[in-house]
Amino acid sequence: MRSDPRHHEHLFPGLVDRRASTVKALARHFIGLVVVGIAIGLACWPLNVVDRLQSLLFARLPTTASAWSWPGVGIALLPVVVMPTLLMLQRGPWRAGAGSGIPSTMNALEDPGLMPSAMATPGTVQRGILWSIATAAMFPLGREGPVVQVGAAVARAIHRRWGQWLPSLNERQMVAIGGGAGLAGGFNTPLLGAVFMLEELSTDYAITTIWPALVISVAAAGFSNLGGQPIFGLGVINVMTPEPDQLLMALPIGVAGGIVGGLFSRGLVWATGRISPMVQRYPIRTGLCLGGGLCLLALTTWGTSTGDGESLLRQLIQEGMPNGNPDGGSLFIGLSSLWITAGRVIGPMLALAPGVPGGLIDPSLTFGGLLGYTICAVLGFSQHLGIALGLAAGLSGATQLPLVSIVFAWRLTGDQQLFAGVVLAAVIAAYTGRLIARQPVYHALSLLQRAPRR
Repeated sequence: MRSDPRHHEHLFPGLVDRRASTVKALARHFIGLVVVGIAIGLACWPLNVVDRLQSLLFARLPTTASAWSWPGVGIALLPVVVMPTLLMLQRGPWRAGAGSGIPSTMNALEDPGLMPSAMATPGTVQRGILWSIATAAMFPLGREGPVVQVGAAVARAIHRRWGQWLPSLNERQMVAIGGGAGLAGGFNTPLLGAVFMLEELSTDYAITTIWPALVISVAAAGFSNLGGQPIFGLGVINVMTPEPDQLLMALPIGVAGGIVGGLFSRGLVWATGRISPMVQRYPIRTGLCLGGGLCLLALTTWGTSTGDGESLLRQLIQEGMPNGNPDGGSLFIGLSSLWITAGRVIGPMLALAPGVPGGLIDPSLTFGGLLGYTICAVLGFSQHLGIALGLAAGLSGATQLPLVSIVFAWRLTGDQQLFAGVVLAAVIAAYTGRLIARQPVYHALSLLQRAPRR
């Protein structure tokens, strides 16, 4: 005969109260996580709006227009004016806003003593404004640096003010989770927040950090999408390539993405170490030289070296390789393809090395997609397959973060049917990139940031 549960409640009068207290604590914890995610998403929303401006400006350039126009030339020449201005601000009153944002966040996680300065509101706001100015001037850089730092700063501020709602998470865990959620908010990719937090910002694989990271990232992505990144930011690659062909093409694309990504990573760290002291001594002169270099690249690549690269990739998926001269012949198109790829590697180095806030994820995805497109075109395979594999390979080769690269490639192009090829290309590229740049780029930049100024 089955006993009545209510009979046990009379025998253990405190049992119901304990259950109710547990449910109440879990509900309050969940609400606290959602509030943190909403706050991070709303903080990332203005940056996403600024990022969308690039697609409007990109339409004025020859890569989508028929030829150079005066507005297009004006857009291409913006860096020669904007770069010196940014470097003057970064050397002077807005010094705290200089740099990507990810290295400073990583240093704060390593050394809690750096947390207050790294997560301070003035520096966070300054970094967002500096990045917005550079983005409006079509600098070839991404946005993960500012959004990661914004997410980390917002999460820390809420935890310090209302930590009683999140008692199971300490300050360091909240900063790491918030940084990942900022990335999720910047790219409308919830899973990416947790993956980036685990693969780059933290080594804590406990369930106490994984599921809170997922909850916060989902909320952040949902609210930052109010006018921000669409579900599949670059479109949908609808190719049904058999797995043997995917794996076959993953080999050359993975190796090429790893080589170029490793060279990009190593070159960026080297250039940052050389240019940063010059910025402190000669900000205007250095800014004019770097801005002039960006202008020259823009003019000689028909505008394809400008912006974060998403508009170029979107055009690549929809229309094929831009060349600025449809009647130039196959040789011209081939050479222009190589030059456009080179411009997408050199341009971000010129923009990021002096400490302009930004990121390297979008640039890495762009030159990876261009590499994959070109390789598949030469070998007679689907160029869309090459783009999908190249996105993952370029990013993985540059960052040595294969899981992050796989999630990014899937989310941006909706290419889940290419699972086998994307995974293999990302892993090969990460190993190849490690052979060229032994230190992962974010770690190398964080070490460089901690080095004493000369």
